[in-house]
Parts: sequence; C-alpha cells; structure tokens
Amino acid sequence: MGTATRPDASAPAGASGADDPRLEQLEDLGDEDFERDGSSGDDDDSDDFDDNSATGEGHRRFSTGWVAIGIAVGLVLGVVAGLLIPGLTRPGETSVEAGFARDMSTHHAQAVEMAMLAHEKATDPDVRTLGADIALTQQAQIGIMLTWLRDWKLGPTGSAPRMAWMSDGGGTVRDGLMPGMATDAERAQLRAATGQDFDTMFLRLMLNHHLGGIHMAEAALDESDDEQVQSLAGTMVAGQKKEITAIQALLDKVGAK
Repeated sequence: MGTATRPDASAPAGASGADDPRLEQLEDLGDEDFERDGSSGDDDDSDDFDDNSATGEGHRRFSTGWVAIGIAVGLVLGVVAGLLIPGLTRPGETSVEAGFARDMSTHHAQAVEMAMLAHEKATDPDVRTLGADIALTQQAQIGIMLTWLRDWKLGPTGSAPRMAWMSDGGGTVRDGLMPGMATDAERAQLRAATGQDFDTMFLRLMLNHHLGGIHMAEAALDESDDEQVQSLAGTMVAGQKKEITAIQALLDKVGAK
C-alpha cells in the first residue's frame, strides 16, 4: 500500500496557494519592502551620492590645485632667497671682516717669514720650536682668512687703505706697516744675524709683532659680529698671549731681558 501525500493541515480545506489571501498579503508586503529598499530608494541615494561625489571631487581638485600652486610659489621664493640672502648677508668689500682678513693675512705672513728663519737658524732649541709653532699656526690662519675672502667673493687685496676697517686704525700705520711689523731694515738684520744675536733679535721682533697682532684681533672682536671672525680673532688673542709669555721666558733664558 503506497504512502499518500497529506495536505497541509493548516491550509483551509479545498483552498489552493494562489487563492490564499495570506499569500497575497505577503506578496504585497514584499513588493512594498522591495520598493522601500530597492530601486526607487537606490535611485535617490545614487543621485545623492553622485551629487556628493561630484562635490567632493571638485573640492579635492580645488584643494590639490591650490596646494600645487603653493608648493610652486614656495619653491620659487626659496630659490630666490637662496640666491639673494648669501649676497645680502656676506661681508662686503669695505667691511670690518674683509679688512681684518686681508690685513691680518699680511701681518701673519711676515710672522711666518721670521718664524721660519728662527726654525732654521736659532741656536736655542726652544726658540727653534717656538719658531716652528708660530709658522704652522699663523700659516693655517692665513689659509682660513683667504678662504673667507674667496667665499665672500672678494679678492685677497682691496682698494681701502691699510687698517681702514678699524675705527682708530689709520693712526696705527707707520711707514706703511701695520702695528708691530718689522721694517725692511730689521728683517735684513735678522737674516744676517747669527747665534745668540739672532735668537735675541727674533724674540724681540716677535714680541712686538704679537702685541700689534693682538691689538688688531681685539679690534675685530669689538667691531665685528661675524661668528667665524669672532672665533678666529679670539683664538689669535689667546694663542699669542700665551706665546708672549713664552717669549718673555726665553728672553730671560738667553740673558736678553
């Protein structure tokens, strides 16, 4: 005996699914939900999205454009500033810094010349050592000052008179020589001297030379606010004061004081 399919006990007897009013109600509800969640709603949201998207895209394009312009303007200003500022801030042709670098280089050059003679000819070994120290130190400082002038686009010599960069510099020049410099006659005597005479003459000439150099370096400290000039001038003052102490001790040693 076969098994017969039993009709749904909840369905009204004799009613088909198509005719069931509850199914029609469900279908009506489904259509309503579909319309609420479906195409008609999406269309509105899509329009809103498109509108917002278009507005946002336009805003981004606007912002990006101004940012790009700002960057370009900044680059131009940076390039112009980079070209102009060094020229505006570096020392000029008649500046204290340029005058100090030029005149002190010349002043140092004579000290190097005399110190090399001492290193070659001095009888006392301590005088020879002092000569070598002075020559090495002041030659290195000449190199620093000439590098400044090159970086400042200036020549190693200028049109201004010697010591014009110092407020009271004009009165310190004697026969064209800056403070403490040996005359041509004195340098000739030094070259000709020998033995203890040479040692004594070198020490006396270098003592005066250092006193003049310290006066110039102290003027640079007073009249320049350039950091590198301040640093080197301060080093010169401190170093040459120590060497003056050593020179005075050596003059005692050689019996010349």
